[in-house]
Amino acid sequence: MTPLASAAPRFQPVIEAEHLLLRPLRRQDGELLALYAADRRVAEGTRSIPHPLPRGTAEAFIAAALVPDRDEDVWAIDGTPQGSASLLGVVSLKALDRGQSQIGYWVAPAFWHGGIASAAVKAVLDVNPHANATVFAEVFQDNPVSARLLTHAGFEYIGDAEAWSVARGLAVPTWTYLRKMP
Repeated sequence: MTPLASAAPRFQPVIEAEHLLLRPLRRQDGELLALYAADRRVAEGTRSIPHPLPRGTAEAFIAAALVPDRDEDVWAIDGTPQGSASLLGVVSLKALDRGQSQIGYWVAPAFWHGGIASAAVKAVLDVNPHANATVFAEVFQDNPVSARLLTHAGFEYIGDAEAWSVARGLAVPTWTYLRKMP
């Protein structure tokens, strides 16, 4: 158990990003979350989303994100400030140990190439809600767009690895990145 996971429940802030709002997930996000996560392209870009998406998976994910003593904060990328959907994707920060977290994110394919993930990642890093000294990230090597996003957000490449993809049912080569926080 990480120090954050064993600590008292913590506050998850709402974060304002460029034309977006990052807010904690809500139970009413379940329908859109299930719709987007059921897309093979989204699932195969993550470690943990299965494909096909079993019924109830989105609701279970939201319930876990709302547990007070969680070790991962998950924000809905909310597009309503720009007149878009209330859920465009998610960005998360998983607490590790020694002042470190790992950032993860995905955006629904209908909203790809609009700078949404970049704005969400930048906003979380700017706020640094876990008061991290270091943030890690990894991307599958067949996702160079995500790799560029990380380098533009100040991450440095630190090596190759592999991660299991539930949707793909196999270990996939990854690039690992690190960002030292100011």
